[in-house]
Amino acid sequence: MFLGTHTPKLDEKGRLILPAKFREELAEGLVITRAQDRCLAIYPMATFVEMTKSISTAPTSVKQVRDFQRMLAAGASDEKPDKQGRITIPQQLRGYAGLQTNVVVVGAINRVEVWDAGAWEEYSTQQESTFAEMNEEVFPGM
Repeated sequence: MFLGTHTPKLDEKGRLILPAKFREELAEGLVITRAQDRCLAIYPMATFVEMTKSISTAPTSVKQVRDFQRMLAAGASDEKPDKQGRITIPQQLRGYAGLQTNVVVVGAINRVEVWDAGAWEEYSTQQESTFAEMNEEVFPGM
């Protein structure tokens, strides 16, 4: 499970040092892909494979299925952290999420999200005021 907020920096080659507490779960390989809200999602390889099973068996005769499959796969990159726990985020994905140097890495239960620091600040400020209400709407009775 991925938890917490971390503030590493991207180096000049687009490499990110993964937070130490995430490295073991991602050591065997991971997939970086576009996520909603203009951030990136990093999944352990096994989680990504499991998650995409239903996507891969969905009927490609449905345009939305084809569109989603294309966008997910075209924007994905499989990586393996080096000995220092670094991964390279491809330029295409850095551009999508607007990543420069200052980034925020957020544990999001089954995935790690990578945000531009300014975008995360704006997003989290907006969401904090409605967090309690979201719980009641999304998970009634919890």
